[in-house]
Amino acid sequence: MRKLLLTTVSAAVVAMPAFAGGVTDKEIVIGTSTDLSGVTVEWGVNNSNAIRMAFEEQNAKGGINGRMIKYIVEDSQYQVPRHVQAVNKLINRDNVFLMIANGGTPMNNATLPTQIEKQVPNMFPLTSARSMYTPLNKFKFGLASSYYDQIRAGLKYFVDNKGKKHICAASQDTDFGRDVMDGVRDQLKAMEGKASLVAETLHKPTDTDFSAAVAKLRDAKCDIVVLGTIVRDTLQFVGAARKVGWNVDMIGQAAIYDSAVAQVAGGVTEGVYTMTPVLFVAVDDPRREVKTFADDYKKKYGHVPNFAAQIGYTAAQVTIAALNNAGKDLNADSFIGGVEKIKDYKDIFGSPPMTFTKDKHQGSNESFLAQVKDGRWVAVSDAPLGY
Repeated sequence: MRKLLLTTVSAAVVAMPAFAGGVTDKEIVIGTSTDLSGVTVEWGVNNSNAIRMAFEEQNAKGGINGRMIKYIVEDSQYQVPRHVQAVNKLINRDNVFLMIANGGTPMNNATLPTQIEKQVPNMFPLTSARSMYTPLNKFKFGLASSYYDQIRAGLKYFVDNKGKKHICAASQDTDFGRDVMDGVRDQLKAMEGKASLVAETLHKPTDTDFSAAVAKLRDAKCDIVVLGTIVRDTLQFVGAARKVGWNVDMIGQAAIYDSAVAQVAGGVTEGVYTMTPVLFVAVDDPRREVKTFADDYKKKYGHVPNFAAQIGYTAAQVTIAALNNAGKDLNADSFIGGVEKIKDYKDIFGSPPMTFTKDKHQGSNESFLAQVKDGRWVAVSDAPLGY
């Protein structure tokens, strides 16, 4: 009897399929740590909402090779300690297979070593920092152009086409802000004296008083200000500048490309420029797929989707495509191979085509120039800019 029992148990062990962490024969566990209640709440909530909606749509179709997606979101409040805690929970307790759209540059930088050690892919984080995909690592993937790419292309355009010579910058004193400033300095160096950085201010993400920063930059007599800001600090900085009658041109990057920046009462942000990896599609867009997305999102969450929701939906769809490419035998290597099979992926919003290879983990590096006009972001040109 004992021999028979051992033989039966051994056969059962051999017969059981070997799955990667976070994967069973019926489920794939995916996690996100993002800002649901902090200074970038407009980004974190809308982005993760759209990802959840995309995954639920896929589950309604039968999931991925017969597996349902279980999606778990934790609130980092845009604070590094909270994010570290959330990621540890998602990896060690929830046993996630991959993470998608983790929010914030400093937050991702703090936990990427842990994810790499645990072999948990970091997919399309909610930041355009270069460190999300460079140096090349099999577990790191970025969706589109970096803040660095965007600022270099934008500065080149304004110096070459608008004659800007005296550059100022107001940026967060964070990894995100430093990535923006690297773009400023490298592009000015590349333009060989055509323009110079005449003044710079730094601030914390939680700062609310920008009167001194505005006074310093105004006194420097700059003709354009680069914004290394996100949503809330953008509104506060621009508001402080307009309050004292300073109507200098300002240019940001994808982190300010939000309807909350464009739709400020009284037209405070009218005329502000930004660079963006993809163009925001209005909810009244006539394309059927876009209209369906906007209608479904509003019905589910009670408000229209913003740009962060659009990015989230695309990030989820690319991840779904990679999971499908990986096949039934799903593990980290087959999933990464599935991402690297994606060529010229086109989303429903008309974004630049996205391609991944073993040597390139950034989907696209093209960016567009947009400006606030009549309370909406309007594309200055339909063609992307480079440097």
